Amino acid sequence: MSMASLQASTATNFQRKRLMGFTVPAVILIYFAYIFVVFDMSGLAERVSIENTRTLVSDAYSYKTHVTRDNRDGGVSIAIEGERKGRYAEGTAPEWVALGTETLVDLGDDHIVTFGETQVTYDIPGYGMIVTEPGRTGVNATFPTDEIPEWINASKNRVSITTDAGRLTVTRNRSEVFRYAMGWELFFFTLDSPYHGMGFGTLLSHAANGEAGAIWSDFWANKMWRHADVAWALFETILMAFLGTFGAAIIALPLGFLAAKNFTPLGGVRFAARRVFDFLRGVDGLIWTIVLSRAFGPGPMTGSLAILLTDTGSFGKMFSEALENVDGKQIEGITSTGAKPLQRYRFGVIPQITPVLLSQVLYYLESNTRSATIIGAITGGGIGLLLTQAISTQKDWEEVTYYIVLIIVMVMMMDTFSGWLRSKLIKGDEGGH
Repeated sequence: MSMASLQASTATNFQRKRLMGFTVPAVILIYFAYIFVVFDMSGLAERVSIENTRTLVSDAYSYKTHVTRDNRDGGVSIAIEGERKGRYAEGTAPEWVALGTETLVDLGDDHIVTFGETQVTYDIPGYGMIVTEPGRTGVNATFPTDEIPEWINASKNRVSITTDAGRLTVTRNRSEVFRYAMGWELFFFTLDSPYHGMGFGTLLSHAANGEAGAIWSDFWANKMWRHADVAWALFETILMAFLGTFGAAIIALPLGFLAAKNFTPLGGVRFAARRVFDFLRGVDGLIWTIVLSRAFGPGPMTGSLAILLTDTGSFGKMFSEALENVDGKQIEGITSTGAKPLQRYRFGVIPQITPVLLSQVLYYLESNTRSATIIGAITGGGIGLLLTQAISTQKDWEEVTYYIVLIIVMVMMMDTFSGWLRSKLIKGDEGGH
């Protein structure tokens, strides 16, 4: 090649690289600009509610006690999270509520709500006394100032006041106070349990005196947090992942032989087997869940079948590729001993693919444990169902946090167990993962 041709070629390569250097960033910039416009990123700040976010986060680690008065008959009820299972017995109340002809609710920091005979008042330090009078015509409210602050929402039929101490809502038929407190109230024992409010040392003393079974029974049968139901839901989730994963592995192994060219010389059979694998793994597990739930109804078995179908396609492809890469010399050695075909597969093939098989199956098991949570939410089984139920109520976000924590712990345990089992069965290590 002449010097001129070499220089021309170098110049062309330089021009091409420079063009690519400008083109690639320009394409990326245009793509991000497209995303910014299509997804309306500029309006995101307007749609985000800081107040709702703060309330959601606080609900994750706190609980609220409802103090409710029926404005029609004057009856007052008090309940944790407003649930019947967390209701105080009639005539009893927490120490910050004073029952009587007038009910006084101390929200702390000198915030006092009073349920009078006809009026409901809220004394707010630094602002003044808000007086409301619910009746048939609506809610008549009087405020200390002419200009109503943004943390008060007032209309003819409803007055809602939200402060750092709590919240008061007054309608024609009902007046309700929310008081927030840190922690997960009634997590161990409900209000009707004789062990509610006991310290750890006192509980140990009762347990030592022969009440350990009763203490455990009250905790396990907790009607608010449903520990027994949650434990069973976790078991169902793990069971769905286990049955689906190992069921798929059992089915995919013989089918993998049909798709491997060194075991199935007929091209038509191999083609059919591979297309079956493509079809099964090409449809997402959630889609299979919806289809199967229409056919078999909701339940953990439907979730297991959905995982089984998807993983059969994935395992079949991986197992067939592993079979195509086995060492033929080992098979020839087994054949020279007069072994039959099944014996050749058992002693010449299976030992070679076992590490790959176990590694993939155990990896999918831990992955399917996470997937089973979402699948369970659709098919009506496992911890996923409890999670969606808690989210749909939009009030018990501490329960949502509890379930999410349990899901994370479950996945971590499955990951640890899977890693330990892989090291034992494949690497032969004595130590854990």
